[in-house]
Amino acid sequence: MAFTFFFRDAQPLELAIEDALPSLRGRAFIHVWDAGCAHGPEPYSLAILLRERMSDFIFRNVQIHATDLDAGFADQVTSGVFPEMELKRVPSGIVEKYFHPASQPACLQVVPELRAKVKFSQHDLLSLRPVREGLSLIVCKNVLLHFTELQRMEVLQMFHQALQPGGSLVTEHTQKLPEPLLPFFRQVAPHAQVYRKVDPAFVEHCAAEDVPHRHGDLCADLPESRLPSHSGRTHQRQSRVVAVRSQ
Repeated sequence: MAFTFFFRDAQPLELAIEDALPSLRGRAFIHVWDAGCAHGPEPYSLAILLRERMSDFIFRNVQIHATDLDAGFADQVTSGVFPEMELKRVPSGIVEKYFHPASQPACLQVVPELRAKVKFSQHDLLSLRPVREGLSLIVCKNVLLHFTELQRMEVLQMFHQALQPGGSLVTEHTQKLPEPLLPFFRQVAPHAQVYRKVDPAFVEHCAAEDVPHRHGDLCADLPESRLPSHSGRTHQRQSRVVAVRSQ
């Protein structure tokens, strides 16, 4: 799961950021969670994409929570030092703007402005405990495919709870959302696994009024497929997911 590189699958990241920007501009705090960050190219790619699209005033509100199960990535993510070979795919203008020579030979280091925005912590997604709540954007690519169907459901439910209203989620392009969770996310574009959180009140209204959802009339399955509250415990999540899968 550690294999990655700068701007890998950049299109969905760019799409999610462009979609979220109008709402982000008015927020005092912009929290982004890169779940499964490996040794650091993805969170710094996110930082660069955000910096390129934000003013100084807005970007100062950004905090990227970079997490991985492997605590061994902590030093590299924190230092922001990468071999020059890892940056050969990156446009030269971006390298010149956001990297400078490192003390290590044949390496470059991310500029302090971006390093200050990326904080690494060891985290197990299967704990079903988010790094925080009120997140504006969650990126989780090339991780969910290693989980069982039940585990994916539980983790995605946890993501939904951790996102602020209208928050965005990006997953790997090979992993579509499980069908029971479709009412709780709105896909931003048909060609990318980029989603925006749907307010549970809308889903409840959909069920009450028998209004078809854009992904299909899944509202009739509620309340069995209703997501657990923020205070729900792990065993409660598991029982509800099982109930959803048995429908």
